[in-house]
Amino acid sequence: MSVERQRCAWGESGNALMQQYHDEEWGRPSHDSRHLFELLSLEIMQAGLSWQTVLNKRSAFKAAFADFDYRQVQQMLPQIPVLLQNTQIIRNRLKVTAIINNAKAIAKLADKGEDFDHYIWAFVNNQPIQHHITNHAEVPNTTDLAKRMSKQMKKDGFSFTGPVVVYSFMQAAGLVNDHETSCFVYQLLVK
Repeated sequence: MSVERQRCAWGESGNALMQQYHDEEWGRPSHDSRHLFELLSLEIMQAGLSWQTVLNKRSAFKAAFADFDYRQVQQMLPQIPVLLQNTQIIRNRLKVTAIINNAKAIAKLADKGEDFDHYIWAFVNNQPIQHHITNHAEVPNTTDLAKRMSKQMKKDGFSFTGPVVVYSFMQAAGLVNDHETSCFVYQLLVK
């Protein structure tokens, strides 16, 4: 007999990938630089599209972008024409170019001795921000912190990192906990 878990409203879409992403990944603090780069890249790809579309193409993105190894991705500028022919991914030149550019920005940080994980988590003083959302409609699409983070990221060479993309990335990577308070994941994250 399985116990039914209460999830955020969006995690109850009936789509297995969405549910798994909600249950196992979204909002859980990530400190793996490769994973953080992947989440940022996926949020960039999602801009203007549904998250389900991005999740359905996630394995293709991983294959196309060297499993989000920023050292390899930063070298992919000459491959843009090939990537734009890849029907398995979202073929948007601005988004593809931004992912490659962001890999270069992460490499530049690493070359100065700063890990992407440390760079990102410094924006929240290495502590997830615990929001207390009772209804997913209360979740903002951006915040003042996301605006400051976006501005700094752009200054540091990142692209396609506007405040809305940055806030979505913060949610995905667990910098903020925007799970609904009735959600089982929220309960795990506030303990």
